[in-house]
Amino acid sequence: MSRISEVFSKGKAFIPFITAGDPDLALTEELVPAMALAGADLIELGIPFSDPIAEGIVIQEADMRVLASGTTTDKLFDSVKRIRQKTDVPLAFMTYINPVFVYGSERFLKNAAECGIDALIVPDMPFEEKDELLPFCRKYGIELISLIAPTSKERIRAIASESEGFIYCVSSMGVTGVRTEINTNIEEMVSLVKEAKEIPCAIGFGISTPEQAREMSKSADGVIVGSAIVKIAAKYGKDCVGPVCDYVREMKAAISG
Repeated sequence: MSRISEVFSKGKAFIPFITAGDPDLALTEELVPAMALAGADLIELGIPFSDPIAEGIVIQEADMRVLASGTTTDKLFDSVKRIRQKTDVPLAFMTYINPVFVYGSERFLKNAAECGIDALIVPDMPFEEKDELLPFCRKYGIELISLIAPTSKERIRAIASESEGFIYCVSSMGVTGVRTEINTNIEEMVSLVKEAKEIPCAIGFGISTPEQAREMSKSADGVIVGSAIVKIAAKYGKDCVGPVCDYVREMKAAISG
């Protein structure tokens, strides 16, 4: 059983996202193990990119801060190696197809595997083009996570039937960011997935409060939160570990109740 399958076998998963290197890589190396101890089941590390088309202003600004500080993909790989000395929490890279192509797809996946990454999420790579990366993911033992959106409709079954790890269910149209209401019929999306394949479904985009997390977790196997955490990191800077971990504990408790 992979580390990711193991996570979902233990109950509802809380999956926080952070922009790697915000405010700096040393802080990321401290924050990831602390979040794991606070209850994070799987942690998404966003690789900073200058054109993150799926992200709202909060994560865009974090990407700009990190890129301006001189963080590179190679420095991030080294950072993950150090994180792996402190925790075995499952880790997923979230990035875009362009940085992977520019780095070299096979080289990227090989290095990701060597530093201990479990999964890869590429929001701007259409399902139909997954073979650009899937052979390298398979070669190096990294699970390529598929995304579905409210507009996927009849494609949901096709995507689900060939997916691995878990399905990332995008809860809302548009980009990432905190939302006061989520009106998508999540239950229907999840049920279409499960008809095609018995695979965990985790919901992201817009979730920020314990109440939203609790509601979403009734239909799904996991809850993903990014912008709300990146906002805390932006507010507290190098003092963000405590506040972020308090938030993680609160959200984990909400979906475990």
